[in-house]
Amino acid sequence: MANEEQRLISAAQAGDLDAFNQIVRLYETRVYNLCYRMLGDVDTAADTTQEVFIAAFRNIRNFRGGLLKSWLLRIATNACYDVLRARQRRPSVSLNSSDDEDEGGRTDVADPGESLDDVVIRQELSAAIQHGLAALPEDQRIVIVLSDIQGLTYEEIAQITGVQLGTVKSRLSRARAKLRDILRAGELLPLKFRLDDESNTAR
Repeated sequence: MANEEQRLISAAQAGDLDAFNQIVRLYETRVYNLCYRMLGDVDTAADTTQEVFIAAFRNIRNFRGGLLKSWLLRIATNACYDVLRARQRRPSVSLNSSDDEDEGGRTDVADPGESLDDVVIRQELSAAIQHGLAALPEDQRIVIVLSDIQGLTYEEIAQITGVQLGTVKSRLSRARAKLRDILRAGELLPLKFRLDDESNTAR
């Protein structure tokens, strides 16, 4: 896979649009997931994802090695910050504006083996997490998205966000604690998880 990805990168750097489109197909779900979790709006996340890959295509010749995934997610992170800064100047879209839409956007992929109850619980949990993420400061939100949703290492997160490793760890610790408090304080979690949490607490 690494050799195939390098072949696609080299071809894309030489101007091969088909090769770049294959890169897009490899990473578009991961990039969209980051944008959705950071921005909380399906349409804005989709638009931002498109802008990320346009920027990546324009700059692919400047890619000098390392993990392509990290390079793309750094572009995505910066794009999300641009959107969030624009919202602060012209507040018009809430992080929770997708309440009337599919809360998971394209982040929830249907599993043919899931029961209807499992699908509902998964969607409710996804919505609860999104509400909690929306309440976090942006610098904490990005590290918890990259770590606990994207599954990246501390080192990868430091590279993507451009901050020191110790800063990543402290922000992640604060973000996890705050998100846990937010979810426990309200009734956003599906009943199954609230009951499990209460029973664990009782023990």
